[in-house]
Amino acid sequence: MRLRPAEWQLALPLALAYAAFFLVPLALLILVSAFDDERLTTIGFAQWRSFLGDPFTWKVVFDTVKLGVVTVVATAVIGYPIALVFLGAGPRWQRVILFVVILPLLTSVVVRTFAWIVILGREGVINQAVLWLGLAPAPLNLLQTEPGLVIALTQIEMPLLLLPLLSVMSRMDPNLRDASAGLGASRWRTLLRVTLPLSLPGLVAGCMLVFASSTTAFISQFVIGGNRLVYLPLLIWQQSLVVYNWPLASVAALTLLISVGLGVAAIATLGRRSRAYAV
Repeated sequence: MRLRPAEWQLALPLALAYAAFFLVPLALLILVSAFDDERLTTIGFAQWRSFLGDPFTWKVVFDTVKLGVVTVVATAVIGYPIALVFLGAGPRWQRVILFVVILPLLTSVVVRTFAWIVILGREGVINQAVLWLGLAPAPLNLLQTEPGLVIALTQIEMPLLLLPLLSVMSRMDPNLRDASAGLGASRWRTLLRVTLPLSLPGLVAGCMLVFASSTTAFISQFVIGGNRLVYLPLLIWQQSLVVYNWPLASVAALTLLISVGLGVAAIATLGRRSRAYAV
């Protein structure tokens, strides 16, 4: 369908903003990554060869993608039962649950991240509960570890999973579940054959948001993970603001962009195939 002149003019501001805030910086990243030296005097692909030929950087890329995948799984496992509670609740309790889900977004991610330092510390709530229950003889080391970072990111990123999921579930026709039960299907069969396929678009959208956000969550990765856990955002920060190697930082930034894009595309593809299989 061709746009009329008036429609084209309405779309022009959005196109200009998209070009100014995404395409132009992306082109500059590609241009800077093509320089061989830190002073940006020689064109070549030495930084790409250095980055792709270093096993350490490949480990950083793998750890970054793994962090996103583990966080997505953790948020989905915890978030979907919450969404089921929302689905079975009345209108009043649904508003309460929605308010609780939105409430963390009203607080800065920096504040929430520093709060997790207190929670995950040796004298924090988790270690106090572990010692009180007798699950360990000594406090657990959760700070500057990947499990501790995943625990914090699961709570921080949970609203990004629940908001699209609850939005889809709130529009589901309850008569479909009643019809499934009326035809003799058990609750588990109704969940797997009716509720899950209908809510899958919201779940996939939430998983994509969580993956993109957790892999690029520099503040949480740096504050909770410290210098012991190196991910691509930290590597970009080190190369750009500590070492001042802008070409290598651009290569790392483009690698992060490609990794996140491939991860989001993989989640979308998996969601489409799962929905087709469920149907």
